[in-house]
Amino acid sequence: MNPIFPASGTRRFETAEETQSFGQELGRALEAGDVVILDGPLGAGKTTFTQGIARGVGVKGRVTSPTFVIAREHRPLIDGPVLIHVDAYRLIGEDGSGDPIGELDALDLDTALEDAVVIAEWGGGLVEQITQSYLLIQIDRETAVLEDPESQARIFTWNIIEA
Repeated sequence: MNPIFPASGTRRFETAEETQSFGQELGRALEAGDVVILDGPLGAGKTTFTQGIARGVGVKGRVTSPTFVIAREHRPLIDGPVLIHVDAYRLIGEDGSGDPIGELDALDLDTALEDAVVIAEWGGGLVEQITQSYLLIQIDRETAVLEDPESQARIFTWNIIEA
């Protein structure tokens, strides 16, 4: 990852537009081979954030949740990395059985890393097994709601993790 983006931090965003803008900021710093794990509850804004990342990376196509297809690949508009958007939750299965590592391997993400940026929703405990370092982003939507039940704010906390 380009050092223009801080290795760790916390920010609060009040709107989806602010969340996407932050994603775009991160996307401009991402390089082929980078892996980003998004951790947060359902509805936290993981896909909204990824839409901003896609703008920053500069890829084609509309970014939607990969829930039903497990992974979506977005090609660059010009010279740049492919964006692979993964829903790792689907690799685990509804009942928690199955072989998530085998399913992850079947996506061939480890061979695509040299040419792609990988964004993995629900990827904690799984996706980091395909890389030596990754950016872990935790999205908290509960703290702001406890302060103000009408709040739509999200708090993003991130750290680069070196294995």
